[in-house]
Amino acid sequence: MPSACATQRMTRIAISGRVLGALFYYAPTSEEARPLLETFRTPEWASQWPWQDPHSLALCGQLSTALDNTTGEPLQAAWQRLFIGPDALPAPPWGSVWLDKESVLFGDSMLALRQWMRTCGIEYQLQQQEPDDHFGTLLMLAAWLAEQGQAQQVDELLAWHLLPWSGRFLELFTEGARHPFYQALGELARQTLAHWQAELLIPVAEKKLYR
Repeated sequence: MPSACATQRMTRIAISGRVLGALFYYAPTSEEARPLLETFRTPEWASQWPWQDPHSLALCGQLSTALDNTTGEPLQAAWQRLFIGPDALPAPPWGSVWLDKESVLFGDSMLALRQWMRTCGIEYQLQQQEPDDHFGTLLMLAAWLAEQGQAQQVDELLAWHLLPWSGRFLELFTEGARHPFYQALGELARQTLAHWQAELLIPVAEKKLYR
């Protein structure tokens, strides 16, 4: 039986991975993201965040405040610019763009992730034909594995397939966000993944980045 500490760790990853993954993957007007954004407008939501350190709480507050910002770029337009285009994305959210020498989608690193998923018996259905290594979907996959109590698979996913490139991605994402909501989201994701990494039971793989 898992210890109380191990169970708490899985619960934290499940909650934070679901929230952050959905906000990085789904448009703010989608039925998946809208309820989260409405929750952010409630004063008590930050008290439910798994980490209650001052930095995390400040970022939670910034997310709430940014939703009431009626000046500048609309939130939906910012999401379109950051994740869809048509202009070049400041930080593409797919792992193989960072890990493959040619910076391509469906690269070798994504194929390695797909093979790992097959080996683990993981069937993760995406909404459309797209790479499996989107930052948002990997966060949600980590959350799903944590909900199943699959601590070893959570660690392997993070150490081998997400953390080797996510720091660089989030650095450039936050720099290029130019919208207070996505700036705060990028910082909160960095802080959260730092918490996840601090509790890993296996070392993070060292992989060369090409961006």
